[in-house]
Amino acid sequence: MSFDSQFTSLNQTKLNEESPTPLYYQLYSLLKQNILNGSLEDGSQLPTELGLSQAFSISRITAKRALDELAAEGLVARRRAKGTHVTHKYQPKPVKAPLVGMLQELEFMGQHSEAKVIELTTARPPGDIAQEFALLEGETLLKMTRVRSRLHEAFGYYTSWSKGLSKFNEKASLESTTRLEIFRKNGIEIKHVKQILSATAATPEVAKELDVEPGFPLLSLTRRSYDENENLVDYLHAQYHPERFQYRMDLTPDSSN
Repeated sequence: MSFDSQFTSLNQTKLNEESPTPLYYQLYSLLKQNILNGSLEDGSQLPTELGLSQAFSISRITAKRALDELAAEGLVARRRAKGTHVTHKYQPKPVKAPLVGMLQELEFMGQHSEAKVIELTTARPPGDIAQEFALLEGETLLKMTRVRSRLHEAFGYYTSWSKGLSKFNEKASLESTTRLEIFRKNGIEIKHVKQILSATAATPEVAKELDVEPGFPLLSLTRRSYDENENLVDYLHAQYHPERFQYRMDLTPDSSN
């Protein structure tokens, strides 16, 4: 991968000649930070020593030392006639947030919006989901498809697979009670949640329910909920209209880290 497009914004950062920190270390730190945060991707080719020296108004010796330091840490590989390439693969770390606050927000949303169940059945989930639940052969889950609205305007389309909901699982209860309360009534307490946010395009089925055109960009959220024994009890995929729904997080530093 070419470094040129990534380097365009990076080389706008100026090194401080008046700083007590050596120039090579300033350049090394700048490059390292952008490698570790994924701005410089694995496989990206860095400029030559001459290119760096011209971009940052430093000597080639200074540029060489910065690259040598990165190579010594295993962040880049330097090969004669092939240049210097990033060898660090960025892996984003999950954001940790207090579960209690998240569950309170989910319940608040459930209590202040209307749910319409459009599918409710007991079925075998797709293979990848069945594997996550560690289902035995022939074992089934409760599948539910719902649409949530506020002031008669649909904002979310939900498909979920749930385990252990043997009571209060009829349509009327699921439309009038939050799912967290349904889990509690079945003796299941959610103790751990994993969420993945991304984007997706509305399928014709989803587009019809959210009153948008097929292909309309939606916010996509996949949520896995676990009980106190770290058993997966709920797999939910939600698709939200971005103009009718906002996902907010208020995070504070974790003093234990």
